[in-house]
Amino acid sequence: MNEKRSKPLRDRITRAIKGESTPGVDPEVVRELARLLEETGLSEIEVERAGVRVRVARAAPAAAQAPYAPPEPVTGPAAQAEPVVKKGTIVTSPMVGTVYLSPQPGALPFVKIGDAVTDGTLCIIEAMKTMNPVPSPVAGHVAEIFVRDGQPVEFGEPLMRIE
Repeated sequence: MNEKRSKPLRDRITRAIKGESTPGVDPEVVRELARLLEETGLSEIEVERAGVRVRVARAAPAAAQAPYAPPEPVTGPAAQAEPVVKKGTIVTSPMVGTVYLSPQPGALPFVKIGDAVTDGTLCIIEAMKTMNPVPSPVAGHVAEIFVRDGQPVEFGEPLMRIE
């Protein structure tokens, strides 16, 4: 920028900031504030004097303004594969709490993968200092255990799969 031209402009900005100029918005003041934004890397500048407020702000980057676009669907052999549905009954948590797989710390767990179950206790869920047993809804064999001992669980969260 030409130094001769910028000196009077900077003087006008200084006078406007100090409130020494007459009210009104000078377009050159706005342009100079915009240049100052670029030079300093600021996102906005606001000046108010004698009842006149001038605010200059950068527009947000285009990436930040773009609406969310979901990723493109995958095509090919991976997209055509059917999800694997495992047989059996999923035992879900009947409440929010902490699941325990054994009756007390250091004891053997109620069930392990491969154990046959009928209607006994699969695990315990502690909720509000009360231990609530979770019984097996069906007879079968424990195929999977989805939780760890002492893990917090939500209502409806899968605990085990019984085949």
